[in-house]
Amino acid sequence: MRHSLIKLAGVTLACALMVTGLHAASTTTQWDDVVHAKDHPENWITHHGSLDGQRYSRLDQINKENVKDLKVAFTYVVGGLGGGGAWEHAGLEGTPLAEDGYLYITDGWGSVYKLDVRKNGKLVWKMDPETDRDWAAEVTCCGVDNRGVAFWKDKVISHALDGRLIVTNKETGEIESEIPIADPAVSEVLTVAPLVIKDMAITGVAGGDYGIRGWLNATDLSDSKRDWRTHTIPAPGEPGSETWKPGPEAHSVDNWQHGGGATWVNGSYDPELNTIYWGVGNPAPDWDNAYRPGDNLYTNSALALDADTGAIKWHFQYTPNDPYDYDGVNEQTLVDATIHGKATKAVLHANRNGFAYALDRTSGKFLWGTPFVKQLDWTAGLDKYSGRPVDYDPNSDVQRYNPKSSVSREQRESRSCPGNMGGKNWPPTAYDPERNRYYIPVIESCGLHVNVPTDKAWKAREWWLGGAPKMGPVITGSITAMDVNTGTVAGKYDTVYPQYGGLLATKGGLVFAGKPDGAVVAIDSDTMQELWSFTTNTSVNAPPITFAVDGKQYVAILAGAGGAWPLWFIGATPGLEKMEPGQMLFVFAL
Repeated sequence: MRHSLIKLAGVTLACALMVTGLHAASTTTQWDDVVHAKDHPENWITHHGSLDGQRYSRLDQINKENVKDLKVAFTYVVGGLGGGGAWEHAGLEGTPLAEDGYLYITDGWGSVYKLDVRKNGKLVWKMDPETDRDWAAEVTCCGVDNRGVAFWKDKVISHALDGRLIVTNKETGEIESEIPIADPAVSEVLTVAPLVIKDMAITGVAGGDYGIRGWLNATDLSDSKRDWRTHTIPAPGEPGSETWKPGPEAHSVDNWQHGGGATWVNGSYDPELNTIYWGVGNPAPDWDNAYRPGDNLYTNSALALDADTGAIKWHFQYTPNDPYDYDGVNEQTLVDATIHGKATKAVLHANRNGFAYALDRTSGKFLWGTPFVKQLDWTAGLDKYSGRPVDYDPNSDVQRYNPKSSVSREQRESRSCPGNMGGKNWPPTAYDPERNRYYIPVIESCGLHVNVPTDKAWKAREWWLGGAPKMGPVITGSITAMDVNTGTVAGKYDTVYPQYGGLLATKGGLVFAGKPDGAVVAIDSDTMQELWSFTTNTSVNAPPITFAVDGKQYVAILAGAGGAWPLWFIGATPGLEKMEPGQMLFVFAL
């Protein structure tokens, strides 16, 4: 087994705990616990807190009246800061899980740490997958990242960057099995947190910018065998394959084989409908849409899939034949909400293209779409019936949308709003069911898009490592609140820097967030006014959670940014270049 445990006096920590009587009893996570996670808010046992992806907690011990008294309860210095390949250092983008007084966190290299909250974050065990750092980072598009773990019975389920699904004993930290899922030899890597449904681990893949053919994979954890794999780019003869047409180059005849469509952000699940909802990323190559004529399904789409078979029930495409890198991979949030005055089973999504969407989750029908950014010029709007951009031309295989803001082979550069990091990137949204409000972490941006020369379009990896298109000159951010009933903007909390930390909403009337300038803040869910702030002194790129132990509520967040921003976009955020990289878990309480 390629792993190690922290050593104490020549024996493993797990053994030492057993000998000294400090052995931590394991907790078995039952499927019923996961389905009804909201009924037990003292724990945070799935990536988004619940299978619907809402990132909402019913805990209210910390609330509007007393949040000003929130203080650090403890911290933990996380390892794995070292970089590899093009990346000077790793980052922390993970969501901690909390169960029965223990926290489970990951670093960018996929090491898993179990911490005892009752002992102020004392390490119980660490599992290191011992990934070959230089080699793995070399095939990674956008940073050394890992977004967290999942629970299955008495196991912790995680991914390693080099394509392994790892099953770790929750009690001892020993690896019990390692299952190859992705093939990094063709630039498939794993940064996503697993989604466990019953006895299956659902894995999404990264590498779309390097020209992989995207997929979702279901692994039966009982026998380590594949249940199903659904590709996000259809092969010839499959539904949607007609949306991939040969481009002008001889080698573009099989462009579907390298069409992108990555799935590197965790999805959601509706137990009643037995349906998985997952976002799909951009087509490849990113900006040269003439290389890949057609709508390029199922890129930039929401997919609803049968959980048992992986069959696609319906899809909705946000930006057909995308020329902007408006990746549609972001989370899909399931809500039973009033929309236009009618009780509706809906799925919400904040897209990089700057629009927030509400769809009927039983059929995929478009309900509303509204800009959540201050500047949006790539299209004049969305069709009120179909939800497609109004400038979409069904008679053209290569879309221009607003010609002034899109690139082409004739117009190599253009400026568009949002910029190519999108109006929202991967950090997740939150939904408050009591207020019927949807909260979005926003990058208020415009940017320069550059169409890579034709001879390099087939070599996306070389293009990315050479430097991505620029944003700026100066960009800011916000947290935007959407009224889900009307599909209108209900308020904004403006930020000096782009909001690339995720969100958490609570019954206490608060929205928690981390910022790239190192601040962790709590804002009023109604007024969008800041009520509390704490400075970590290192950039925050991860989302917070809340949980309780022995009747005491805590808020936890990982601090320490890596990834694309420090390498490519730092010039658009003057002041952030002074932020030192760091790796720290902060836990707060009253």
